[in-house]
Amino acid sequence: MVNRIYLASRSPRRRELLRQIGVRFELLVFRGGERGEDADVDETPFPDESVERYVERIALSKAEAGFRRLRWRHLPNLPVLAADTTLELNGQIIGKPESAADAQAILERLSGREHRVLTAIAMSDGERTRSALSISQVRFRKLETGEIRSYVATGEPMDKAGAYGIQGRAAVFIEDIHGSYSGIMGLPLFETAQLLDTFGYPVLK
Repeated sequence: MVNRIYLASRSPRRRELLRQIGVRFELLVFRGGERGEDADVDETPFPDESVERYVERIALSKAEAGFRRLRWRHLPNLPVLAADTTLELNGQIIGKPESAADAQAILERLSGREHRVLTAIAMSDGERTRSALSISQVRFRKLETGEIRSYVATGEPMDKAGAYGIQGRAAVFIEDIHGSYSGIMGLPLFETAQLLDTFGYPVLK
C-alpha cells in the first residue's frame, strides 16, 4: 500500500484540496537550471484537437515528465499525480491569461454566458499511467466593465485558467454550476480518490 505520493504541480489550490482529503504528498517541481529542455510541457493545442483530448494529453504529459524528474533525482519510487485545467467556450480552448488586458478580454467573453471547465488528472508510477477527466458547466452573470477591471486589478486572475478562481472573489460572478466544485478549482476530488485507489493509496478506507 502506498502511504504518500508526489504532486507535480505548483498550484496552491491543488495542494489545499489534497490536504482536504488527507492525502500525504511531496511537491515535485523543477528547480532552476534542471533539465531545462523538459522544464515545461508544451501546452500548444494540436490542430483540430478537441478540448477533452487536449486537457487529458497535457495532464498525462505532466505526470510522465514528473516521473522522469523523480528518476533524475534518484527519489523514492512513488506515484506522481499531475493535473491540467482549461476552459472551453464555443469550441475554443481558454487557458491562463497572458496579461491583465488578456484577462479582461477573457472575462468579457465569459460575461453572461455558460462555459465548460475541464480538469484532467493523471498518475504515473513508471510502469503505468492512468488519467481521468472531470467536466463542469459554469454560468456567469452579466458583468459590468468596471467590476471586471476591479477584479483583474486584484491580480487573482493571472495564474488561473479562464482568468478566474471560483474559490476567490470571482465567486460573486457565478450564477450557476453543474458538476464538480473541486474540479473547477483544479483537482476533482471524486476522480482523484478513485485514481489514488487504483495506485494503492486508498482514501478514507
